[in-house]
Amino acid sequence: MFGFFRNALNAINKNMSKVSDESMDVSVDDGVENHSPDKDVSDADDDDRIAANGGNSRITRNSLRKNGANGSADDHVCDKGVAKQPKPNRKRKSSAMGGPPSQPASSRESPVLSTTSASVGRPKSSTTGPKKQSSRLQYKFSYWLREDHRSPIFGVQFNQHLPDGHNYFATVGNNRVSIYECLSDGTIRLAQCYADTDADESFYTCAWSYDDVTGLPLLAAAGSRGIIRIISNSSQQCIKHYIGHGNAINDLKISPLDPNLLLSVSKDHTLRLWNIKTDQCVAIFGGVEGHRDEVLSADFHLRGHKIISCGMDHSLKIWSLDKRDIQDAIHESYSYNGAKTNVPFGTVRDNFPLFTTRDIHRNYVDCVRWFGNFVLSKSCENAIVCWKPGKLEDESDIQIPKSYSSDSSSTLIHKFEYKDCDIWFMRFSMDAQQKILALGNQSGRVNVWDVDVDDPTIPR
Repeated sequence: MFGFFRNALNAINKNMSKVSDESMDVSVDDGVENHSPDKDVSDADDDDRIAANGGNSRITRNSLRKNGANGSADDHVCDKGVAKQPKPNRKRKSSAMGGPPSQPASSRESPVLSTTSASVGRPKSSTTGPKKQSSRLQYKFSYWLREDHRSPIFGVQFNQHLPDGHNYFATVGNNRVSIYECLSDGTIRLAQCYADTDADESFYTCAWSYDDVTGLPLLAAAGSRGIIRIISNSSQQCIKHYIGHGNAINDLKISPLDPNLLLSVSKDHTLRLWNIKTDQCVAIFGGVEGHRDEVLSADFHLRGHKIISCGMDHSLKIWSLDKRDIQDAIHESYSYNGAKTNVPFGTVRDNFPLFTTRDIHRNYVDCVRWFGNFVLSKSCENAIVCWKPGKLEDESDIQIPKSYSSDSSSTLIHKFEYKDCDIWFMRFSMDAQQKILALGNQSGRVNVWDVDVDDPTIPR
């Protein structure tokens, strides 16, 4: 079944518009903290989030942040070190937050970023069933960093718009956005650091884009204050900010077809589509048939014509960007000029998703990604679920239903199971070609699956 799907996914990737290979300049300045000129805004409600983990202890983003805030800040941006080789005949220990082996147990309160190349062990052999195929992928732990703000790092994003050979990634945590470069010798170099002027800000997510005229990279970041910051790496400062959501922003995504279309999802139960070139809010998704609780994650389809979202109401919803009014609004957003008219831009409100299901998960759904025309989603249930909207007629049925009005069912394809990840806001990620799937857990282990296979039982 995955064989048919992989062929279709490859066809989708071939038809996707490719980013120009022209060189993109990334200005670097080691250890420089750039401050946004924007004024402080009023505090937004940042209530503690309770993990629905079957009655276990409460673990929230704010409690993690407060627990780590007691330590004094270092006089440098980050600690760093090369991974040590384990001594013979001794087990290699790792910290609870995925840090280096040499960290003490108390370091689980500190945000530790290890640049994995996290090691992936061989699957245990089974004596009761057929022997499973080992993974083709091999990883080796090589380097680690710890940022000095002593708060959790909630998001990490590689810039996939750069030409091959340029490996930059961004991290968000506390009121800090940091950009790093992966060097050829396996080490990591701090390239830029942006510190928001509001000390109460806590960034939860970021997304890379680029200027469609100059090709220079742009980074969008947002978090507890509900404000989207657009950071220019070339000018090393925040150049724009958007206020619209009534509460914290949990996820940001850039359209795979248009680098100017930014999607944001919020604690205010809505999703918003922005044009970051003309600074307009194009559409708001939510309302009558929208999410009934906090929206936690969303993703664009590879063709850019649909959005899938999930949240605390245990539901997953598919929204269409092909509707005539939304397409007209996207087109008009490029020509609208607020300086020439007193009429505000006509933001479209979509209250009705194409598809809704609550049959996949029974708890908070905190991460969702399109996988071709299939969907990958996870909750606090120690499993990433691969499923298809609608019924699966046969092995070659890999298309999205033409109409959801007559078919609100869903078909479960496969479960990627793991251990020690029963708290929410632990997210999985995939590479640009959607061939590798990865997820960390509470005990510091990184699970990596090779999904570029024909049989769904083979991924490791």
